[in-house]
Amino acid sequence: MNKIKIISLNISKKKGIPKTQVNSVILIENWGIEGDIHSGNWHRQISLLAIESIDKMRQLGLNVRPGAFAENITIEGINLLDLKIGDRLIIGNAVLEVTQIGKECHSKCAIYYQAGDCVMPREGIFARVISGGKINVGDEVIVEKLIPIDV
Repeated sequence: MNKIKIISLNISKKKGIPKTQVNSVILIENWGIEGDIHSGNWHRQISLLAIESIDKMRQLGLNVRPGAFAENITIEGINLLDLKIGDRLIIGNAVLEVTQIGKECHSKCAIYYQAGDCVMPREGIFARVISGGKINVGDEVIVEKLIPIDV
């Protein structure tokens, strides 16, 4: 089995722009990434997109990098759509809980207009920070699947 790891960490101070790549970030419990515009007390504190999804857009001829889709964490080695709401991602001491799969795209972004498509609404996921800590590019990610309880 391939290791799941962080390819890129990305933050921005303003909405609607590509995020800037950084080597490490601080995750704050029930808030998100320190210094990122999308942090807050809500269910979409962190956004994740697989590098494999970005590669799909590159195959359409786009010159895009991690962070171009405004995702906070670019990850490799997992099909994010196999995750379910409630599943957890463990990165060192930090724990993220999946809260949303995909999103509605209210206004078409620049990528959509260039390629006629954008993967983030279909293949991006969102999470909230259950336990904070510092995470780094290259860190391994462990998936903890939610175990349904029959009632």
